[in-house]
Amino acid sequence: MTINIDQANQKAIDAFMEARPVLVGVAKVMDVIPGMHENLFLHAGPPVTWERMSGPVRGAMIGAIFLEGKAKSVEEAEAILKSGQIEFAPCHHYDSTGPMAGVMSPSMMVYIVENTTTGYKAFSGLNEGRGKVLRMGAYSEEVINRMKWLNEVLGPAVDRALKEMGGLDIRTLLAKALHMGDDGHNRLDAASLLYTNFLAPYIIKTATDLTQASEVVKFLGENALSILNPVMAGCKTMTQAGHNIEGSTIVTVMARNGTDWGIRVSGLGDRWFTAPSPKVKSLYFPGFGEDDACPDIGDSVITETAGIGGFAMATAPALVTFIGGTPRDAINTTLDMYEITFGEHKHFNIPFLDFRGTPTGVDIRKVVETNMSPRVNTGVAHKDPGVGQVGAGVVSAPMKCFEDALVAFAEKFEI
Repeated sequence: MTINIDQANQKAIDAFMEARPVLVGVAKVMDVIPGMHENLFLHAGPPVTWERMSGPVRGAMIGAIFLEGKAKSVEEAEAILKSGQIEFAPCHHYDSTGPMAGVMSPSMMVYIVENTTTGYKAFSGLNEGRGKVLRMGAYSEEVINRMKWLNEVLGPAVDRALKEMGGLDIRTLLAKALHMGDDGHNRLDAASLLYTNFLAPYIIKTATDLTQASEVVKFLGENALSILNPVMAGCKTMTQAGHNIEGSTIVTVMARNGTDWGIRVSGLGDRWFTAPSPKVKSLYFPGFGEDDACPDIGDSVITETAGIGGFAMATAPALVTFIGGTPRDAINTTLDMYEITFGEHKHFNIPFLDFRGTPTGVDIRKVVETNMSPRVNTGVAHKDPGVGQVGAGVVSAPMKCFEDALVAFAEKFEI
């Protein structure tokens, strides 16, 4: 079979860059995610069964059972989750992305991001902040009460604001934040403040209760990860635009669930290529260490897939104070990622590198040829359910995913 791989790859990354993700609203999972039903719970990463789920995913599933009102005790929740009553599926199978455990259940509120270039919509939940949170596997009463407040107060307030302002352009916001010291993944201080600044007047203008509106603005402003979930959904719309390009070796999904790391490749459709998820080289919170850590977890690596996050670490030297290392390490990470990507982003660029575009479009050929896999910065969850976040750091994707994908590509196209 004759194919022009470089031409196909250019088409894929052009689609990445031409995508125009706009945050248009917030709604209940059941009302907007196609195919969702009351006994379907979504999770981060490739497919995984209850028996193989990592501790944080199990913990988040227990929390989701509590939130849905299906159980009142951990034992009762686990019995339901083990029984087969609940269907588990990756967020990516339902046009969604979830940070860390990534669990989304029917009654949760989600951001809606639309690629206005194609009309494709992607979804992601509401961010809870750092620490003891559902996405890190915690499920205490405090965690569930916060989730209820996000569903009942913050979600509707933000939805009203977004509709009043006519949506929020995620690509433009990200481009500006990269010039303000963010990387688009683990450091989103500037982006979250920009997000709050844009929303605040409209939250007040459309408020049904000014005290609640004040609480919403305060929560968004104090949470340095407020924008993470809309950014993830936005990146999903970008990479999906370049998916299913015949003959392309560009990675369009990277995701992990604390058990497996998986990738999808544009020219290989929706097939997953997986390997055991590695441990993160982490800077741990006081009282925690490597023995406490779950292997790498979450869909947030969709940011690196789209050309930001760890690939743009050179824009965010202050990030190393949270994940460990030195500013030089951050710059070197970005420089290394140019070696395994097909192009440079025309909208996302790096001031410290003379405004060079960020490395964009992981090419499985280059990963295998250089023996250098994508490098990601990420949070670290405790290995046991119910605990939460214990650190943050840097991790490299397992080579086996890319090697297996390249073999499958060669077989499919008879190379």
